[in-house]
Amino acid sequence: MSDLSTGNIFQNIPDSLPAELIDVIVDESNVRIERIVSTGQSTPAGEWYDQDQHEWVVVLSGEAQLIFANGDQLHLGQGDHCLIKAHQKHRVERTSSTKPTLWLAVFFD
Repeated sequence: MSDLSTGNIFQNIPDSLPAELIDVIVDESNVRIERIVSTGQSTPAGEWYDQDQHEWVVVLSGEAQLIFANGDQLHLGQGDHCLIKAHQKHRVERTSSTKPTLWLAVFFD
């Protein structure tokens, strides 16, 4: 029996969802990798992500707008990526409502 774990990141992407879909691809002691599908979702007003780990994220399709507590704003389109340091407060202001936004997020210490 093989120890390989395989899949296709572009399969089974719904056109609409009541909430973001988060699929954990890898969950080890020092790293977690998630596939996130957004269909117009955003972080609720007044809420901020304040994570204990660094997060590197890339948008594989669609688009999103991130806002940081220091006032910085970042538009991410297909292929754009960024590193969000641990405890760098941020929120998802918007994601595309016309086509799913597919993210790949890597969380690490």
